[in-house]
Amino acid sequence: MNTVWRFLRRLFSAPFHLALVISFTLVAAVTIGIGSWVISRTIHDYLTETMNERIARNAFLAQAIYQANLRHTASLAHRLAHDTFVQARLQHPEQWDENTRQLIQTHFTVLLTDPMIEIQYLVAVLDKKGNLMAAQVGAPNGQSDLIHGGNWSSLPVVRTALETGQSISSTEIIPVELLTLVNLDQQARIELQETPKAAPNIFDPREGSAGLAIVSIAPIRETTGKLNGLALVLHLFNNDFALVDQIKTLAQIDTVTIFLGDLRISTNVLNDAGQRAVGTRLAAEVGEVVLKQGREYVGTAFVVKENYITHYEPLRNHAGQIVGILYVGVRQAWFLRLLDQVEQRITLTALVMVLATFLLATPVTRVITDPLKNLREMAQVSKRVAQGETDVRLPGSYGGEVGQLAAEFNAMLDTLQATREQLVHSENLASLGQLAAGVAHELNNPLGTILLYAESAERECAEDDARRADLAMIIKETKRCKRIVADLLNFSRQHQVIAHPTDVNALLQELVEMAPRRIKTVTIPIVTDFDRTLPLIEGDSAQLRQVFLNILTNAVEAMPNGGTLTIRTRHESADKVTIEIQDTGVGIPPENLGKLFTPFFTTKPIGKGTGLGLAISYGIVKMHRGQIQVKSQVGQGTTFTIQLPVKLPKTESAFGTASYAAKNGQMIG
Repeated sequence: MNTVWRFLRRLFSAPFHLALVISFTLVAAVTIGIGSWVISRTIHDYLTETMNERIARNAFLAQAIYQANLRHTASLAHRLAHDTFVQARLQHPEQWDENTRQLIQTHFTVLLTDPMIEIQYLVAVLDKKGNLMAAQVGAPNGQSDLIHGGNWSSLPVVRTALETGQSISSTEIIPVELLTLVNLDQQARIELQETPKAAPNIFDPREGSAGLAIVSIAPIRETTGKLNGLALVLHLFNNDFALVDQIKTLAQIDTVTIFLGDLRISTNVLNDAGQRAVGTRLAAEVGEVVLKQGREYVGTAFVVKENYITHYEPLRNHAGQIVGILYVGVRQAWFLRLLDQVEQRITLTALVMVLATFLLATPVTRVITDPLKNLREMAQVSKRVAQGETDVRLPGSYGGEVGQLAAEFNAMLDTLQATREQLVHSENLASLGQLAAGVAHELNNPLGTILLYAESAERECAEDDARRADLAMIIKETKRCKRIVADLLNFSRQHQVIAHPTDVNALLQELVEMAPRRIKTVTIPIVTDFDRTLPLIEGDSAQLRQVFLNILTNAVEAMPNGGTLTIRTRHESADKVTIEIQDTGVGIPPENLGKLFTPFFTTKPIGKGTGLGLAISYGIVKMHRGQIQVKSQVGQGTTFTIQLPVKLPKTESAFGTASYAAKNGQMIG
């Protein structure tokens, strides 16, 4: 223990070293902890949302396949009802004999050997009183013997079809008495199993003996339209797993169940023994919502032996009464295990990051705290200085901030001299600033003289004189220098708006018709769309001309391969006018939009521009109390939008330099 303590004392020997390490680690732990929690919650919410979307998709697909089977059953009934042999024989049901039924069985066999039929069906022909004239159960593995006898008019859906003469397809409960007539009573019989969390009483007293089936009925009529009987096709769900397995396979759904009331009659949910959980019952809380309230249930529910993430949807008969439920679900344990794995990895990553912070903070804080060892020596020297020993000095071996402090302490003895030197230095800087301003103002005169003499010399040179090209270069570069100086002076000095009534439309039209050669000679069509209701505005026409000309020039230069230049004016509100200048040029990259109005920013080659044109334009617009915006898309073009007030404030005649901060292509004054 003592060894460990001595090691820690040597490791954290500097003042505040351990405190800083703990502080850094604590801050990192809190930050990483909050970040990990936020990430964990975000992933949890995302996975939950994804799971809910998956359940909703599963429910939609299950219902779609269920409805497809219902439609297929209806098509079988329709085909049987329109069989001409059946129609002819049913006109005289009293003449039916064994030979007639054998012929009918042949038609049943043809109907049930359809390769599309993959599940068991009962097909039957009833007369207009509901008597069972002939029936047969058909399955993919063969057909049963022909059945006849008994009356089905007690079945509500049959009675409704006989009364209305209409086709009906729905989910119906078939009582055991009728199932016995067609030898399906044993298939329908299900022994109820004790199920945790089920309601104390069953929802329908017929559960366990009756059957739930898809039933389709089509009327059989004479050519005159008289109803002679019914064609009936049904698929019994009890102990038949073809449909639920078909839904599971086609829709890639984990578990599917069909309920009669609250009793599972067809399912691929397994019990503890690994068998289908037929005979188990619905959780009471789900039954309250679905069976009694008639609403869908979406969420976590207890299924047989564990929780599932589920979707329950009520099944209704032809009269709209709830007779059963269609269920899809995913085991919640799988989902929770996935969430646990994600959270464990996030937690482990967070702990590793906190440990790494501690390990990194130890050497980093040592660099910070080691200089503090010299504080005691510095305190002693300070005490001697306070006692009058002005010739004392601190050692120059200190490093970092402490070394800077020591240097400053030593420099205190030379404070007066340093102050005098600083004053001299400040005076020199002031003189240098004045000199720079004077040079900027005085450059125009010698530049003008150079330009005058160069132009005069050029005129005196013969056309074939070799010096003529040199003089032309001198004239060109001198003019460029004068433009640069003019731009600098225009940008730096305070401007004054000399406001007078200005017709913006006329000003723009004049620029289009009498523009400089650098615009007029370019073969670019200029489209004007001027608002004729545009009022006169108070503005300095000379300054506004400079703004418009600068933007027009830039627009033309942005279309080296041709394009279209569009100029629009609008009067959208009573107190301002809007000018749009749009080109179809190369566009401006997003990273340059924020710097567009910044002084000296340009993308042109050296010698082609000073980067002050748009900055000056922005300043002029701001002096007019207006706004300038730019929108651009690379390869599509650029649009400058200028908004100017109709009237300027009467109390203002001059404006200072505007702010040149930019955001999203719009200058913020």
